[in-house]
Amino acid sequence: MSEATKLTVSPSPHVRSAETTTGIMLDVIIALIPAGIASVLVFGIRALVVILLSVASCVLAEFLSRKAMKREQTIGDLSAVVTGILLAYNLPSNIPLWIVVLGAVIAIVVVKQMFGGIGQNFVNPALAARIILMSSFPGKMSATAFTAVHVNQFGWYIDATTTATPLNLVALGTGVQEGAPSLTELFLGTCAGCLGEVSALALLIGGLYLIIKKVISPIIPCTYIGTVAVVMCLAMKFDLYAVAYELLAGGLFLGAIFMATDYTTSPITKKGKYIFAVCCGLITCVIRLWGSLPEGVSFSILLMNIFVPYIEDGTISLPFGAVKEKKEKKKKEEKEESAA
Repeated sequence: MSEATKLTVSPSPHVRSAETTTGIMLDVIIALIPAGIASVLVFGIRALVVILLSVASCVLAEFLSRKAMKREQTIGDLSAVVTGILLAYNLPSNIPLWIVVLGAVIAIVVVKQMFGGIGQNFVNPALAARIILMSSFPGKMSATAFTAVHVNQFGWYIDATTTATPLNLVALGTGVQEGAPSLTELFLGTCAGCLGEVSALALLIGGLYLIIKKVISPIIPCTYIGTVAVVMCLAMKFDLYAVAYELLAGGLFLGAIFMATDYTTSPITKKGKYIFAVCCGLITCVIRLWGSLPEGVSFSILLMNIFVPYIEDGTISLPFGAVKEKKEKKKKEEKEESAA
């Protein structure tokens, strides 16, 4: 081959994309807006206060922590805004505001920045903060701390009393209890719950937007929700009403669409995504059916976040022509045996 026809290979990366972190985060924020609107319609101005305070606290915590660590500022990538929204969506509307600020500091400083910042955290910051808050302030974060919502002929209004979340009203063996919200109420969001989990419709709209924009793959959310549906169908002895109730109530849609699909804490391989989602679904069902807590989405995703590196190691594709280590070892042993 002559000098003129020689080909040179440039340094990696060889696959490039016009997508930016800021652009991806902006799409996620847009997808989260319908759930935010639903929460404000259901819970009133208090929900908006919690969301705005959470976002502002996350952005400020990231700014101050990066400054204290003498690192380049990253608030412009909007990842702190996304964390703030997701944290708020995991909180009840009547949560004390100082707990919102504390949760933001935990999510950004402890879970995210202390591990190196965006792309370096090994668990989802918003979920980790939620679990820490649940463990530290169970009275404020428990099921009985949610504001009840009712509907009359004039529209939504908020009752000053508190009530249990819908998941407390469904159990293995008994099904859905009398007086529980209807499936329509769960789908539209006119029921008790955290800010971001009350309206399945709003979450589905956001999820479809992300899939159409190719920000997320449908593999994880569909497999996660599908696994819960199958297991609950078997556990509830094909009581389809109770199964639908389990799917629409709680944080399943919020977790499956917006948290389990986090780029940093979910597998990059196709096979790994299926394994990750199925395991999340199984753990969620085990906690819901036999655990002391009515909800298991947060714990299941957080637990599987820890196993992501191992899932990726076991499912990563070998380069074309590469020989697996076991095959090489077997050939080597055969050679030694024949030589002996």
